[in-house]
Amino acid sequence: MTLSLQEISDRFELQDLVFRYSEIVDRKAFEELREIFTEDARIDYRGTGGVVGNLEQTIGFLHSALGIFPNHQHLVSNTQFTIDGDKAIGKVMCLNPMEMKVEEGTHTFLLGLWYLDEFVRTADGWFFITRSQEASWNLNLPPQMMTR
Repeated sequence: MTLSLQEISDRFELQDLVFRYSEIVDRKAFEELREIFTEDARIDYRGTGGVVGNLEQTIGFLHSALGIFPNHQHLVSNTQFTIDGDKAIGKVMCLNPMEMKVEEGTHTFLLGLWYLDEFVRTADGWFFITRSQEASWNLNLPPQMMTR
């Protein structure tokens, strides 16, 4: 299959958007999520024990929930996009090492997950409409997080 220049551009723009999300969250610059999500976005973190809500609820959740994690990285790969005009869906693999504050110091663990996304293209470029998580696996999960 030969891709048109527009299809190639769309895929790179969506990939950059996915990478930007990870960079924003890992810097804990949650307010910047408004730059990559639509105002009516829906974000669902239940796959890894979080909440589901609109953009403002999600920003509030991230501010409160990620404070116990001094270090974390969202390593994303295997980006798959299906583009249909000004709409697209995506599936993105994520390996998320996290360091958690505990009484003894810190505890490091790994989360493997998929992000399932919907995007829309506007005059200002591509934006997330929805983002949800699908848990895949974990390693060394702290006991207090083993409620799933």
